[in-house]
Amino acid sequence: MKDSFGRTIDYLRLSVTDRCNLRCRYCMPEEGVSALGHGDILSYEELLRVARAATVAGVRKIRVTGGEPLVRRGIVDFIGELSALPTRPEISLTTNGLLLAELAGDLKRAGLCRINVSLDTLREDRFLRITRREGLSRVLDGLRAAEEAGLTPLKINMVPIAGENADEIVDFARLTLRHPWEMRFIEFMPVSADVGYPPESRFPAAAIIEELSRLGILLPISRSGPAGPARLFHYAGSPGRLGVIPAVSEHFCGECNRLRVTADGRIRPCLFSTEEIDIKTALRSGASEEVLLEILRGAVQVKPERHRIGEADFSQGPRGMQGIGG
Repeated sequence: MKDSFGRTIDYLRLSVTDRCNLRCRYCMPEEGVSALGHGDILSYEELLRVARAATVAGVRKIRVTGGEPLVRRGIVDFIGELSALPTRPEISLTTNGLLLAELAGDLKRAGLCRINVSLDTLREDRFLRITRREGLSRVLDGLRAAEEAGLTPLKINMVPIAGENADEIVDFARLTLRHPWEMRFIEFMPVSADVGYPPESRFPAAAIIEELSRLGILLPISRSGPAGPARLFHYAGSPGRLGVIPAVSEHFCGECNRLRVTADGRIRPCLFSTEEIDIKTALRSGASEEVLLEILRGAVQVKPERHRIGEADFSQGPRGMQGIGG
């Protein structure tokens, strides 16, 4: 699919739930989060219909997100159904890692190709403060299980926050000296106003790179073919690599190749936009695949040229990140 700016849209982020077993401060408030009812979220059959139509339209990669996707019962079987689609899309998943140790092997056998684990600190006390839950050791066990299962290259997503965990950037970078992992540092994104950090908590990409340079000389890695938003580096002789994602300060909108579908059946053309297109009504009225294709193609055509963060007309929506799918 091509959008109105000539970008090829071949990547679908599919949220299977808005529920999560953590309460990360930059993602959602600690209390008062009303989870969607069972009848409000798309069934696996409906999600599979969306995915199938998207692959017919040219989507080659599908990332399963949440909320926390591993809390939804039946997720392993759903991964298997996605991986068995006729076009054999690449299936990946983003998780907080709490349930990964027990599911990594099953996910790999079901056809999952890669996994991203969100982890913002290596310190137990900070983990509790940031996520408002305990469980760091379980996440670390999950990382090891994912590597042993062959869910590689394993990527770890960290959001550095000024005054909170930015002083751990070097500690995370050291992991790439011992493991063939990709450590990704993502600028804090003010998607929702109702979170525990103000926009000024953002630790910009330039500062991230400066911190990484303290550990050693950063050697750029050239990107070949279609690539994501990360600027890639590595240290000489290290088995792993580093990614810096300047989601706000140096937006990657010109290369955006994705659509998002929320767990309640809304297509979100842009992560930072409040515009959403309903596909659930069509699914539940028995719409044909051709109708679903028309809805997906229509959503692609209203993708904005770029986000408006930092500009006067930027509006933070009511959904937290857990309700969008990241």
